[in-house]
Parts: sequence; structure tokens; C-alpha cells
Amino acid sequence: MYFTHADDVWAAHPDLRALVCTADGLTLATTDQARLTELAERIDRRQSDMSEADMPEIAAWREAFSRMGLKPTQYRCASEALLRRYRKDKKLPSFHPVVDYLNHVSMAHAIPIAVFDTEHIGAGISVRPATGTESYATFQGGTETPEPGEIVFGDPEGHAHSRRWTFRQSARSAISQNSESALIVVEAHHASAAEDLAEMESELRTGLTALGATVGSTALLSQNNRLFEF
Repeated sequence: MYFTHADDVWAAHPDLRALVCTADGLTLATTDQARLTELAERIDRRQSDMSEADMPEIAAWREAFSRMGLKPTQYRCASEALLRRYRKDKKLPSFHPVVDYLNHVSMAHAIPIAVFDTEHIGAGISVRPATGTESYATFQGGTETPEPGEIVFGDPEGHAHSRRWTFRQSARSAISQNSESALIVVEAHHASAAEDLAEMESELRTGLTALGATVGSTALLSQNNRLFEF
């Protein structure tokens, strides 16, 4: 299986960096409340210091959305959407031990994290412009067709596993209680992205292992290293 970004994406977003890794044994994962509490404290400190718009990680994603022709205050990257929701109630709904943990890591670093059930992504994923023929499964049970040129996480079978890049993930490959393995993708554009993703790699290895999952191969992707095979 594979994960990659299309040449068109790199051409339009040369500062992009990505951390990708695999995790197995998800059915054995349990909640690590102490780690969630520690991450929540980090989130609270960040939010007390600045607004989401002032966080450099999110500012860079807003710029990327603007380059795609999207209004960044209408379409927000996943980490900004989580942070804005968390700021209101200081809590998020619980979905799955791994998803809950990754949501907290995403907010603590203000960087979007996508996680896919590997059983439902075909041979792999390419982040690329949509052809206009892909099928996107909503969480309400419906189906949408991304517009031609819209950036999606696409598989070879014609499924779009996201819309507008990191705006919204598909229900088709969402992690469930029956998921055994996952592909985790972390993407950033800000100046210190490479250093921050390397730090997040260490965090994910420690945190996922503490949950009871098994971390597999990992890679840091850039213009010079674009393909992750697993």
C-alpha cells in the first residue's frame, strides 16, 4: 500500500511537510486518561496565549486554503475546527481511544491529523486534485461528488476520503470499534513544520504504544521524499 502527494500539490504548496505512520492492534487500544489530561493542559495554555488565527501552524493552513480559492474562515483545516470547538466547551465527544488521542495531539500542536482504516482505502491514497468523478461518503449516510480540481485524499477505486484537503474526512474510512489497523497522516506548511513533525513522531510512538496499539513504519515526506509504502 502507499501514501503520496501528487505533483500538482507539491507545485502549489512547496512548503508542505507530512508525517505518515501506520498503527496496528487498534481493537486492543484503551483510553489513557492521564495522557489526555496532559495534552488538554497544553491545549489550554496555547489557547490562553493566542487565538487560533494567530497560531503559525493554522495561519499557514489558512494561506494554503486561500491558494486553493477557498475562504479560510468558511473552510477550516481540521485542527482549527477542533480547537474552535474545544474552546467553547473544553471537551470533545469520545469516538475511539485512538481517535480521541489523535484529536488531542492535533489540538496541542495545532496541526491536522487524519487517520484512515486501512481496510477501506484500496491500494493506497494520493492527495491530489479531484477529477470530478470520485464518490465521497458523508457521516449522515449520503454521497457527494467533489468538484473537479478540489484537493482530496483519493484512492485508485474512485473514493474520496476527504473533501477540500483537510476540511472534512469521509465516513468510508473512518476508524470504528472494528478497525484493526490505521494509516495516520499529519500535514503542515509553517516554517518549523519539519522540526515539529519530527517531535510529533516521537509523541505518536509513545502515546499510541501507551494505548495498547503497535506503531509500524513511519516517514517524513517532503519534495525530495514523496512516497510512503507500507
